[in-house]
Amino acid sequence: MAKKKKLSFYLVDDDPVVLEAMAKLLKDAGNSVTISHKSAGILGDIARKKPDCVISDLMMPEVDGLQLCAAVRAHKALKNTKFIVVSAKAYEFDQKRSYEFGAHGYIRKPVNPDTFIDKIRRIFDDHIDMRFWGVRGTLPVSGPNALRYGGNTSCVTLEFPRQQFFVFDCGSGIKNLGDWLKAQNRKRVSFKIFISHPHWDHINAFPFFGPLYQQGNDVEVLGANQGDISMRQIVSAQMEGVYFPITLSEFAARVYFHDLEEQTLQVDGITVKTKLLSHPGKALGYRVEYNGRAVCYITDNEMFVETSDFYDPHYEKRLAEFVAGADALITDTTYTDEEYKTKEGWGHSCVSKVVNLADMAGVKNLYLFHHDPDQFDDDIDRKHETAMGMLKKRNSKTKCLAPREGQAFKV
Repeated sequence: MAKKKKLSFYLVDDDPVVLEAMAKLLKDAGNSVTISHKSAGILGDIARKKPDCVISDLMMPEVDGLQLCAAVRAHKALKNTKFIVVSAKAYEFDQKRSYEFGAHGYIRKPVNPDTFIDKIRRIFDDHIDMRFWGVRGTLPVSGPNALRYGGNTSCVTLEFPRQQFFVFDCGSGIKNLGDWLKAQNRKRVSFKIFISHPHWDHINAFPFFGPLYQQGNDVEVLGANQGDISMRQIVSAQMEGVYFPITLSEFAARVYFHDLEEQTLQVDGITVKTKLLSHPGKALGYRVEYNGRAVCYITDNEMFVETSDFYDPHYEKRLAEFVAGADALITDTTYTDEEYKTKEGWGHSCVSKVVNLADMAGVKNLYLFHHDPDQFDDDIDRKHETAMGMLKKRNSKTKCLAPREGQAFKV
């Protein structure tokens, strides 16, 4: 919902309290609102007004929300009108049915005044909200030299207009994600957690993710097995009594696991592709495709320099094909070129190799990620400046960013 554009809404709900609350929130945000306490016989009025959006309850007499949704979506004069369901029905079945009938969004009651307008805006803009909760690698970092970029390890989220919520890795940054969700009073959220690989800085903050202890949440953990060790075994093993005082059985949310290989799959209606990466053990990179846009999450990954005995041009060609044309490439840029000279074989890449990959693949935006714990904020600044200089020298169209912990972007 663009701030400068005044939008028109047609609200339908037989609960006058909810109706007035939604109307006030929308009007306060600068929009025009028409309200109706009944759903029967209003299609003609909706067609005459041609609102930008109809917001309707599901459980209404005579004409329920699904029937109204189908009628609005089928009306030729309303082909550009969005339809959003706002309902107290918290069942996954009703949400899926609403989408099958053509709804553009589903918001559960009670309406949260702190998040309602943001949810409406996300549905209208149809963008992906991408947020960084931890950008460090290997170990968390504390102290005055890690204040600007933050000290937490890998965790990135993608949130979509239909409230699909993807989490990439469970580094220490996932604790802040959980706190943020709690502050927003989010309930009955469905999370898909994609694990790149089972090294500790990518999984050991899993039990500190607050939504796991909230009944009604649904959490699916997806990632590569390690041959004879499944994702469930990998995550649960670090929570055995000798290592950690809480086990999987104490979670209140529904938690289940899915082993992945190099493949393409549909996750909540969104295409996710996986790619085996150059890193000790079995590690996966992810490409998420949504409405003509693509976000790639590639960490941990080592691209050997051309003078190395281990340089593999075939692998780099396949990797470039995997990330080709991505709107966002979030990738392991752990070392400077000078640092890499003594770090070969450690499973991470240097600046020049990352720049080459992004430019060669025609990536729109490159996000430097997974910084070495020995690097201070100023060191990351220098890596960023170096990368931008290399791209400029190539006359590359790729933009380069060094995201900070808590920073959000729209894709």
